[in-house]
Amino acid sequence: MAISIFRVTGNFMAEIGDVDLSKPLSEVDREAIKAAFLRYSVLVFPDRWRMFFRQFPKELEKLGLQSLPIVVIISVFIGAIMTIQTKLNTENPMLPAYSTGLVTRDTLLLEFSSTILCLILAGKIGSNIASEIGTMRITEQIDALEIMGVNSANYLILPKIVAFVVMMPFLVIFSMAVGLFGGYCVGMFTDIITTADYLLGIQYAFIPYYVFYSLVKSLVFAFLISSVAAYYGYYANGGALDVGKASTNAVVNGSILILFFNLLITNIMLN
Repeated sequence: MAISIFRVTGNFMAEIGDVDLSKPLSEVDREAIKAAFLRYSVLVFPDRWRMFFRQFPKELEKLGLQSLPIVVIISVFIGAIMTIQTKLNTENPMLPAYSTGLVTRDTLLLEFSSTILCLILAGKIGSNIASEIGTMRITEQIDALEIMGVNSANYLILPKIVAFVVMMPFLVIFSMAVGLFGGYCVGMFTDIITTADYLLGIQYAFIPYYVFYSLVKSLVFAFLISSVAAYYGYYANGGALDVGKASTNAVVNGSILILFFNLLITNIMLN
């Protein structure tokens, strides 16, 4: 396939497409590139997908693995608190002893480990993405990337969105497990509930569909958080104060969208 040449800026810069620089060029391609250089002076050879795959593992670590500590801390304490509160508010001889574990499990599966966790991560991840991209926009780093022929959206935004969507289901499942462990610790270290009753409760009448429902919500919420934050960061303008405004708008609007889509998905999948 012959190479393609696209003019970028007047007669000063051109983009060379349909060429693989990892392989030897044919004589025809070399002559075409030489002629393009004599005409446009500056040539760019964008390597879009290689940039994406170079950035993707870094975003997996930053947005996913570095979120594990806060997920662990929040989930274990929420699981323990839910177990204590459920037990103290359901002390009724008509209710079986295992009902505490059952309520804790279903609450974690249906709402906390997907919706509440994503609302919390909207503050951490959303502000991180918006501030990072917004700072690059304010300091004209994005303009510099585009001048060099780099697709800034593909390099900065797409890896973040894909990485967070990929990691979010794992964070949700991890949150479920840690939250249930937090409730188990209540049975181990207090006399509020026995571990036998708790373990029976979290196994009783288990509905696997609840896990699937929670994972579907987490995928949607992860996309909303990352895309909204990237939008506000990418189109930030002004000075340093505007980066803070972009981060605030990203967190607020992302949280509102999470609540709205939570209602919508719940009505569709559980109705």
